[in-house]
Amino acid sequence: MPLKSIASIISGHSKRSDSAPAITYPDGTMTWGELDRKSNQRARMLASMGVGQDDLVAVMLPNGTEFHEAVLGIWKAGATPCILPAKLPGREATDIFTLAAPAALIGEASFPFDGPTIPRAAALDQFSDEPVKDAGAVSWKAVASGGSSGRPKIIVDTMPAFINTDAAPYTALGLSDDVTMLNPGPLYHNFPFLFTSMALMGGSQVVGMERFDAEELLRLVECHKINFLPLVPTMMQRIWALPEDIRTSYDISSLQRVWHMAAPCPQWVKRAWIEWLGPEKIFEAYGGTEGGGGTAITGVEWLAKPGSVGKVAPGTLRILREDGTPADIGEIGEVHFPPAGAAKFKYIGAEKNTDASGGYWIGDLGHVDEDGYLFLADRRTDLIIRGGANIYPAEVEAVLEEHPQVSTSAVIGLPDDDLGQRVHAIVHLREGEALDLAAIVTHVAEVLAKYKWPASYELSKAPLRDDAGKVRRSALKMERQAWLESGREFEIRPS
Repeated sequence: MPLKSIASIISGHSKRSDSAPAITYPDGTMTWGELDRKSNQRARMLASMGVGQDDLVAVMLPNGTEFHEAVLGIWKAGATPCILPAKLPGREATDIFTLAAPAALIGEASFPFDGPTIPRAAALDQFSDEPVKDAGAVSWKAVASGGSSGRPKIIVDTMPAFINTDAAPYTALGLSDDVTMLNPGPLYHNFPFLFTSMALMGGSQVVGMERFDAEELLRLVECHKINFLPLVPTMMQRIWALPEDIRTSYDISSLQRVWHMAAPCPQWVKRAWIEWLGPEKIFEAYGGTEGGGGTAITGVEWLAKPGSVGKVAPGTLRILREDGTPADIGEIGEVHFPPAGAAKFKYIGAEKNTDASGGYWIGDLGHVDEDGYLFLADRRTDLIIRGGANIYPAEVEAVLEEHPQVSTSAVIGLPDDDLGQRVHAIVHLREGEALDLAAIVTHVAEVLAKYKWPASYELSKAPLRDDAGKVRRSALKMERQAWLESGREFEIRPS
């Protein structure tokens, strides 16, 4: 099958279903025809501002119909959407914009940006809604991420904005024009953006939430007869934590596929959902934002291989020891992806972790059993995964150590019943300084997005880094987990 541009594929659905609903959010419903015509106007507006082929365009919009309209307009302009949270502290946003150098911004900036800006709900009437020239960028999306070096980076997916929707993974997901998908996640994260985009490419109706709410999700499933539901494990836990009489009062029998990914899922949660909905409806995927490799597993398979994230297809990944040699069956090593995957993304603001073969890794540890199933031992040893969102300790540490009270710091993830992990900051003060936690908390809030804020602090009497500037986060984490189990008090909670 010939490749088609993403923009033309989505526009093509309007020719078949002009008045049918394409997107429904709390801000309203947009038909396929409206989505097509408004995105044409959007593309012309971007062109009038000087946006050209393969430019990056920053999108800082909340969940809603306008987000999808804006992204489709960017694709139609031949540019690449760089998705960002609608609200970013000025310093973090400035760092990201310095790296991305976007040709334009769609949204509202609370920081200096001298490029063209299209505010929310901008008037499009002066631009024609007639079809635009078919276009597509060399990279179909860009996602911002906190960098492991303490600075942000941008992951650019170098897959062109031209695809074959009859090929995997599109057909494997089952997203077609008779499917209605519910998106409960923030669209600036890769996982919700990926699934909603693929749904629209497949002609599926997308129903979205402005923000996640466990009972509201169940109500929407019943109201819209949702077939397809992507979740992160934190959402699964919150839904399961609802009183049973509330959780079972909604008719969710329309659900056919529930996918979860983006963070480790506790086995008890996975088993509860399998028993609730049936193993044939539960699916899990493993992979990084970088793409290029990964696994998937059905609920039926998982019951036979509890804890696995799927069977490894030939040539998709391998487990290597620290010296680069292949690990034995059952031996824990680092998960490496093949060279072909490394060619599918690039970083702005960081270097790829690549091996001698040209393959790459993202820091995950695991092993493969005798039947070829992958089991993860840890998710990026230092990385904190909070409710499916990645938080790099070095980024938070860099902000803490900018404060005049703080000499050195170490940021680790500690267990959290709701979000999986919470951010815990250990700080060593400069000589002669007394702790003013409120001042430190205020400083962090001015620089970092809220989900990266430490939930608890601890005061260390000794420096936290050695003479080489290294911090032993794993040892610190293990020690504090033992303290938690013994009931030792060591944390200070912000008021």
